[in-house]
Amino acid sequence: MGKKGILLVNLGTPDSPQTKDVRNYLDQFLMDDRVIDINPIGRNFLVRGIIIPKRAKNSANIYKEIWTEEGSPLLVYGKSMQKLIAERLGEDYHVELAMRYQNPSLEEALAKMQKLNLDSIKVVALFPQYASATTGSIHQMVMEIVSQWQIIPPIQLVNNFCDHPGMAKVFAENARKHLETGKWDHILFSFHGVPQRQMKKADVSKKFCLQVSDCCKTYVEENKFCYTAQCYQTAKTIAKEMGLAEEQYTLCFQSRLGKEPWMQPYTSTVLKELAEKGCKRLLVLSPAFVADCIETIYEIGVEYQEEFHSYGGEKVQMVDSLNDSPGWIDALEDIILSY
Repeated sequence: MGKKGILLVNLGTPDSPQTKDVRNYLDQFLMDDRVIDINPIGRNFLVRGIIIPKRAKNSANIYKEIWTEEGSPLLVYGKSMQKLIAERLGEDYHVELAMRYQNPSLEEALAKMQKLNLDSIKVVALFPQYASATTGSIHQMVMEIVSQWQIIPPIQLVNNFCDHPGMAKVFAENARKHLETGKWDHILFSFHGVPQRQMKKADVSKKFCLQVSDCCKTYVEENKFCYTAQCYQTAKTIAKEMGLAEEQYTLCFQSRLGKEPWMQPYTSTVLKELAEKGCKRLLVLSPAFVADCIETIYEIGVEYQEEFHSYGGEKVQMVDSLNDSPGWIDALEDIILSY
């Protein structure tokens, strides 16, 4: 028989930190109707008339600060993951890497896989938790592309791996490196934020999301596909691996855009509250990402450090993501083979 195909997909990155390429990336990303889920005319005006003109140059300057000699950290780690997992799986598998936005594109990766006449394709969106704007968007685009094929092989979509023990173990090990060498007053699990309206739209019952007290804090049948509930489940799994008591950590959400309510508590609010309580040194994990990127390296490592310092705090220490660590490759292999 032929090979099995594995398609690893992450969100995306500009082709370079130049303003033109960052503008192209932001346009493709923010014009996705799963990212900004408002009417097309309003989205076009908001993105192309307001956000991109105001943010492209500043975002380009930020990308220049995190860019490495090899390129964007997200893409560099992605290529390394692809190479390592391909070696691990062996000749019976063909592994491709794609980005939802920009390059390497989903169209390009799937075209390569189509030509190989693979027995099957498994799509692994590289997000531990499912959100419509990330994994959902990837799955939709994959289905749109393959729907044009004359022969569609068996295709499996991995929904999430929010409480995978191998993933939790690597995050815990990365955090312990800092716990062993310094004293920290509190630990934050900072996840990427999501608008409340998107959470409500995802609640098919229309009776649970933000209507039941602490609806996200327990992972149950009613919220098994809820992004926020999966975030809490991830934090609990990692905290258990680290041996943390509930009072030793806080879950919060970063990267809020606009003035409408997003899932709370906001990371900025938590930073201020902890500083007011006398906390001076914070250890921050961001388990919404499998690879370090602008949201971890800059938003947490630089912006939140500056913000916390302005409130009277001293140190915000970002914990490395999974990246291409051997333990993560072990976990990724298990996700590919078992999920």
